[in-house]
Amino acid sequence: MTGHAPRYTPGQANLDLGVIGNCVVAALVDRAGRILWHCAPRLDGDPVFCGLLQPKFADEGVFAVELRDLHGSEQHYIDNTAVLVTTLTDGQGGSIRITDFCPRFKQHDRIYRPAMLIRRIEPLSGTPVIRIRLRPLFDYGATRPSRTLGSNHIRFTAPGAALRLTTDAPIAFIDAESEFVLTGPVTLIFGADESFTASITHMAREFQERTIEYWVEWVRYLSVPFEWQEAVIRAAVTLKLCAAEETGGILAALTTSIPEAANTPRNWDYRFCWLRDAYFTVQALNRLGATKTMEDFLRYITTVVAINPDAELQPVYPLNPSGGMEERSIASLQGYRGMGPVRVGNAAFAQRQNDTYGSIVLAVAQMFFDRRLPRRGDVALFEQLERLGEKAAALALTPDAGLWEFRGRARVHTHSAAMCWAACRRLARIAGVLGLDARAGYWTDHAQRIRKAILEQAWNPERNSFVESFGGRDLDASLLLLQEIGFVAADDPRFLGTLDAIGRELRRGNHLMRYVAPDDFGTPHNAFSICTFWYVDALAAVGRREEAREIFESLLSARNHLGLLSEDIDMGSGELWGNFPQTYSMVGLIVCAMRLSKTWEEAFWRGS
Repeated sequence: MTGHAPRYTPGQANLDLGVIGNCVVAALVDRAGRILWHCAPRLDGDPVFCGLLQPKFADEGVFAVELRDLHGSEQHYIDNTAVLVTTLTDGQGGSIRITDFCPRFKQHDRIYRPAMLIRRIEPLSGTPVIRIRLRPLFDYGATRPSRTLGSNHIRFTAPGAALRLTTDAPIAFIDAESEFVLTGPVTLIFGADESFTASITHMAREFQERTIEYWVEWVRYLSVPFEWQEAVIRAAVTLKLCAAEETGGILAALTTSIPEAANTPRNWDYRFCWLRDAYFTVQALNRLGATKTMEDFLRYITTVVAINPDAELQPVYPLNPSGGMEERSIASLQGYRGMGPVRVGNAAFAQRQNDTYGSIVLAVAQMFFDRRLPRRGDVALFEQLERLGEKAAALALTPDAGLWEFRGRARVHTHSAAMCWAACRRLARIAGVLGLDARAGYWTDHAQRIRKAILEQAWNPERNSFVESFGGRDLDASLLLLQEIGFVAADDPRFLGTLDAIGRELRRGNHLMRYVAPDDFGTPHNAFSICTFWYVDALAAVGRREEAREIFESLLSARNHLGLLSEDIDMGSGELWGNFPQTYSMVGLIVCAMRLSKTWEEAFWRGS
């Protein structure tokens, strides 16, 4: 699929992982069929399978199906679904198939999406001998649960927590972690501490069929480009899996504390909803015609604003917006490859990041223009957005931490100011659609004032480029978004100069750094994938399409064996680093594919 060489080293964690989920829970599965990460009972919950971050209890925090004398592994998704298939082979010609999924399908006029993992294990050839190791941990790896055995289940309990495995496999073998010959299919259902009255085998088979049907139908209505369809579909499904449907929040990634580069302290908890990241996710899915995520996100934003109507917005919130997210370190987890600390919570919630206001307005604006939507934007929604616009207008030219979340300094960042401008400009357009001429003029005046300040203070004539903060000289990759949000046209000499300057200073081969100036933690080491996608998009916008396609194809080859990306890439080894899967990165893939692809008309009717 990706040109990515197979690699699995049992003793060393890596990001050759697949993701399964259903917009309530998710899990990461490695090439050997081990679930190494799964949070319960929600996407941001306690990681009961935390083997990815090396718990202090060695070899625990995993859900493994082990084949004796493992010699090979092959892994793929069932086409256009989030159902993952892992085939393991042994040295004697025996093989098994593990099918992993989280149920998601329509039932009783709503979506059925229990907090449940289902694993179906089938013998394919030979006489495969397997062992099932089910070792959940509670309280971020600190607590071993008690076990209680039933005729077809094992309960795992600790104070305030209970989970259950229900299975048609021999309970005695699972409890003792004994090897046994797999003579026929077995089913493992892991989730809430609830009993089953139906046939385990039949229910799992039905749930798999209906889950496949759901995803195939969802993908069927995506407006995919002609080229790179498989890559775009996988990215879209992955974005969907990072959206918590119950609240409408969208996670930046499913993990915490995967470092941005080896042996650095740059590791954070990304299991939260950054309003900026959510905007990019909504934008990408909207381009594909999957607008339901935007509608759910609007519910989330309405809650966020209603909770603290007069306060400045945080840049990031929990999936339950009224919850806390104080940052702390966890001693019971040693970290990815032992590279701690492991962090829970994120101190970025206390920062001022002024671009947040623009992110929300731009994310919601389609509600006023898209006639396909069952709920259209109205005056009441516009008035809600105006309250955010007032904050944008007031804060546009004030210092903040910026989108890169600098912890040790504040500046008037060009990107933040430009996003505040975008909020005011979009509000003016919405007011025009609603026939509110006076409000359109009001927001136009604010937009013009902010734009004038940016052009005067963020343009550096010596560098022939916009710079990352007012009066500065440094560059960062966010300047590439100035044409994307319409602040300057792609053929504006000022943008062309900025693009050239960024290419000279931040480009490393076919990758881009987000910036190169030292920050709170020193000099960045690895390329930031979304920035490379921004660069590709900018190159295409200015007409350098062949160069853009070359870099884009290089990025596609950097994906893991299942087509997924994390946040960062080691430019020397090509190894993925940073939290996983990263919504930012999957968004960039979609946007660039749609920008660069031949049209369907070109492909079919013009013979190209």
